[in-house]
Amino acid sequence: MTIAAFSYRVPAKDWAPKGWTPPSDEKSGKKMISDNHVHIDQAIKTPQFARMWIVLCLNVTAGIGVIGVAKTMMGEIFGSTLPEIVDASFAATYVLMISVFNMVGRFFWASISDFIGRKNTYHCFFVLGTLLYLSIPFVATQVSVEPSTMWLVLFYGATMTIFTMYGGGFATIPAYLADIFGTLHVGGIHGRLLTAWSTAGVLGPFAITYLRQMSVEDALKDLAAKVDPEAFRQAFGAGMDQLENLIAAKTVTISRLMEIAPAGTVDPTSSLYNTTMYAMAALLVIAFFANLGIKHVDDKHHVHNTHPEHAPDKPVQKTDNTSNKEAEPA
Repeated sequence: MTIAAFSYRVPAKDWAPKGWTPPSDEKSGKKMISDNHVHIDQAIKTPQFARMWIVLCLNVTAGIGVIGVAKTMMGEIFGSTLPEIVDASFAATYVLMISVFNMVGRFFWASISDFIGRKNTYHCFFVLGTLLYLSIPFVATQVSVEPSTMWLVLFYGATMTIFTMYGGGFATIPAYLADIFGTLHVGGIHGRLLTAWSTAGVLGPFAITYLRQMSVEDALKDLAAKVDPEAFRQAFGAGMDQLENLIAAKTVTISRLMEIAPAGTVDPTSSLYNTTMYAMAALLVIAFFANLGIKHVDDKHHVHNTHPEHAPDKPVQKTDNTSNKEAEPA
């Protein structure tokens, strides 16, 4: 990174890539590319900044939610239904592919955004992402009823696509900011917007842990209700009235309850993440409407010559009275 930093150079005046022509005003308008600039202190006062903060926070929260439990989810959903395929080696490769698709998404979605616009790119994230999150509970239910590699392929494809959008969201947001607020202070505005990522880094794991634990407790209670009370007492040395304490002590588990459950009882392990996926889908729906409301910044927030405190630093033109002095910044 240090070597790369020293390689940066300011392009020559009017430089452009060979064969490149600037987009017309009409195309720029459709893609919400502004020709104006917004000062960093003004940017955070705009509704656009607040909406983009929500967009990034919820997109990252949902992405972290899946990344954080991906390996465990793969094992719990398919480890018991397709044990001949989903073993430790398969799970390790799956984790490796998470990083690969995360990286690919940064190139793919950022490039796509140059053609369809940043706002439309985020619309793709949220519409497609919602459908993919909702598909995971369906796949988990189906594979528990009818184990088949088809469900594994669908799950693998859905989660990998989600990971591309997680990486793509990070790669696209700086250009989105430049389109909305101009390039004057886009670096600083981006830094402030990244507080959304920090928030998501706390919110995502907390939400996932809480929702999964809630699903586990509900599954244990449902299973325990199907078990013969005497069989329960013999297995755990306590009656049903002590169920909550036994759950808290991790004495009662799904696997142990399945050992004494009536024949034909469906193992609920594969459905433990259903509530989590529904919650992540709901977050993306909220993010979709936040992104939908992003419009051009009001003219009052733009940098104008009549507001020098919001203008970029420029040297004052020399006059006869300052000819022997260095010009001071305006």
